[in-house]
Amino acid sequence: MSRLERARALLVCLSALGFCATLHAFKHAATLDPEGKYRIRWRWDDSAITFEVEVETRGYVGLGFSTTGAMALSDLLIAGVDRGKPYVQDYHVDSNRKVHRDPEQNYRLEYAMENSTHTVLAFSRLLHTCDTNDKAITESTVRVIWAYHSEDVGPSGPKYHGTNRGRKSMRLLEPTTARNVPAGTQFFNLQNTDVPVPSKDTTYWCQLFKIPDVQKKHHIIRIEPLIQRGHENLVHHILLYQCDSGLNETELDLGHECYHPNMPDSFLTCETVVFAWAIGGEGFTYPPHAGLSIGTSIDPVYVLMEVHYDNPALQQGVVDSSGLRLYYTPTLRRYDASVIEMGVWVSLYHMLPPGLQEYVSEGHCTQECLQESLDQEMPSGIRVFAVLMHSHLAGRAIRVRHFRNQEELPHLAQDDEFDFNFQEFQYLTQERLLLPGDSLITECKYNTRGRKNMTWGGLSTRDEMCLSYLLYYPRVNLARCESLPEITGQLKFIGVKKIQIPVTIIFGLVLNIALNYRDCHPAPLQETHRPLVCLLTG
Repeated sequence: MSRLERARALLVCLSALGFCATLHAFKHAATLDPEGKYRIRWRWDDSAITFEVEVETRGYVGLGFSTTGAMALSDLLIAGVDRGKPYVQDYHVDSNRKVHRDPEQNYRLEYAMENSTHTVLAFSRLLHTCDTNDKAITESTVRVIWAYHSEDVGPSGPKYHGTNRGRKSMRLLEPTTARNVPAGTQFFNLQNTDVPVPSKDTTYWCQLFKIPDVQKKHHIIRIEPLIQRGHENLVHHILLYQCDSGLNETELDLGHECYHPNMPDSFLTCETVVFAWAIGGEGFTYPPHAGLSIGTSIDPVYVLMEVHYDNPALQQGVVDSSGLRLYYTPTLRRYDASVIEMGVWVSLYHMLPPGLQEYVSEGHCTQECLQESLDQEMPSGIRVFAVLMHSHLAGRAIRVRHFRNQEELPHLAQDDEFDFNFQEFQYLTQERLLLPGDSLITECKYNTRGRKNMTWGGLSTRDEMCLSYLLYYPRVNLARCESLPEITGQLKFIGVKKIQIPVTIIFGLVLNIALNYRDCHPAPLQETHRPLVCLLTG
């Protein structure tokens, strides 16, 4: 333990407040800058949040909250220790990036200390201050902005911080969960090797892998991304699918572009989503009573890893070796976990008109679909413990709505400040029971104000999606529960009066692919099975 940490752990207090704290009082922590010079810890309850910042400076420290991640129109705190006297000042920033001290000061200093290299400050505020100059802290994504300076705030205000600044999207009110796995836990990697990323806007790369032969049932308890250094903005998302257990192993070493006419036929057998990771997300640890099963006759033997490369600058000569790391244990949990994909089926039917400040799309998981699946396998229902909500560049907000007996229950998940560059599984504060006959709606809000042309549903980040991935237990044979917009109404909405044959052919192909999955009949999980996919069309 460093001298700074010992000092904090023993006693870091302001005698005027008579308040003391220890390092262990904070349940959440993050490093905001790449060099590790700005660290933050926090805890919260139903009404207030307390932060501790540790920054490598003897000057002022800035911490703020921004709707866009920019300095303009942000809510800002500036604090420090000047000649042994701590200060905390509440500011806001106008549209011209000018800093103003708030008439109402809503931060309370808890304790402070400074040594020859670092400043440590703790302060608290209400989640909702009712001050128009303050930003409410909610369960949605929060764009945290930070800065520091080598000098304290002077009579004329804080000096410009220069390059000592940055932003990080976070969920400050996420439930406290154990993120680490026991030391020595076994793991295996599913990792691409030197994939030549094409010089084009969007590439989906697929690679088949075989799960290690573990002889008996094990549970995967944590999955984390292995993103090649420097490729954090190139790798947009990674999906893991379970494939047919009777695949020809000669195709294991074959990587190929997904959704390509020449891709191996074996890729088409990989339909059930096992796990999803998206840009900005960190590792995911399963709750102590559930895990992803491997090693039995119905578990994945072969998996397909789909990596979405986002290359709008059309970089050339890029080679990538990103993937996933999966930790597993023979100590079994009580339940087998799985994933259901919900929302709007990805297709050209999903249309967003240009020039709109707000446009809403809905994807329906109908009561008939859940009734059909759960009645046969799990009439007592399934429990959702985490949700990943996924959209692309036009997305501004996403929520998953839950209905039972024609009444709407509290939202299953919600993010009113969706950040395209920060998409990860949200742990639910309380697990949610889904019963046969329930229904869910994945609702996405978009902003297309700066676009002159239609935005279509599709694979590129310039196209759009509206999806949610529900992690739940116990496992049932349901892979997707989605819907397609009704095409005639969509075309009328955008002013189409007559459909020519080529357009009919294009949309007919999409519909035929979708309808192949429409008439679905779930079967008990067995060694070779097709997952249940429910699709509502029009």
